Amino acid sequence: MLEREKVSVVVPIYKVEKYIHRCVDSILNQTYTNLEVILVDDGSPDECGRIADDYKKRDSRVKVLHKTNGGLSDARNAGMKQVTGEFTVFVDSDDWIEPNMIETMVYSSLTHKADVVQTAFYYAYEDKFLFDNRYYSDNDPPVIVDKARVMYELVVNEKVKNFAWGKLYKTELIKGLPFEKGVLFEDVFWAHKVMHQVNIFLLIPQPMYNYYQRNDSIIATYTTRNLDILKGLKERHAYLETFHRDLLDESYKNILKMSLIHYNLLFMNRKKDRQRIYRREIQSYIREYYEPLNKAAKHDKQLARQLQLFMIHPLFNIFFLGTQKVCRKLNLLNKPAGLVEVRKSKEVFS
Repeated sequence: MLEREKVSVVVPIYKVEKYIHRCVDSILNQTYTNLEVILVDDGSPDECGRIADDYKKRDSRVKVLHKTNGGLSDARNAGMKQVTGEFTVFVDSDDWIEPNMIETMVYSSLTHKADVVQTAFYYAYEDKFLFDNRYYSDNDPPVIVDKARVMYELVVNEKVKNFAWGKLYKTELIKGLPFEKGVLFEDVFWAHKVMHQVNIFLLIPQPMYNYYQRNDSIIATYTTRNLDILKGLKERHAYLETFHRDLLDESYKNILKMSLIHYNLLFMNRKKDRQRIYRREIQSYIREYYEPLNKAAKHDKQLARQLQLFMIHPLFNIFFLGTQKVCRKLNLLNKPAGLVEVRKSKEVFS
């Protein structure tokens, strides 16, 4: 039996000794106090397990699970089995939340009878905070997305995000939907199964979640495991073919964009794809599905041009993007709309 208006916060923990206090303190110091905080020590080799146990001794709302390492999905699944609250929130252990986030989300869910509430978020760097203000400002009222629109917004991934974190879920909605184990970008494999059941989704434009951006370069840290995101998008596409055929063009656009990005990343990391196995797989997919991909991209001039260049030769697209980048640096092209800096980091990183 789930406890009414109680919020279960699931925090997977692995090798985050440097960040764990900032994360857990931000949860325990919420203005909303009817919480249980489930810290899942996923076999962390550092001091995270001991730190989690210390929190349990100091605060009766804290539960701690120690398990052998199984990855983020496995840790979240283990935490979900312990949930007793009407609502569930996921927080990644190197992130942190604003003091009134959970109170605002619970009040909003109860007021609007929302199945899922999503708050806006900051991209939190060591020296700055960035905010995406292309669609809403932080002064706007909450936005209701109904059942007919929510899956479209998820596939577009601009307003409704694929991330599991930064959202308040009715626990009964997600209790029977475990995350897929052994993959990166596990949220892409999961979110559409949740949204398929949602009747009312609520967007809160105020940023209340701090999504920490480590300084590792994606090029330097890239591995072929990053291709899991393409696997996830294709699995979701198969799901849409069954339940949401009107969204197939948007889905193909996403797959095409991500395929081109990862082909370029593989090209820049050629040592990790010496036999060109993964680049050939991407090229074969694009050639096999050229007709629907081309149809999906026809209203996106940039994407359509990239597809045509790629079909001539993949290096043509890489050269095209490189040229655009240089032109933007020289102010010969307008920079794409994106993130704005809203405030400087201070004591949060100390």
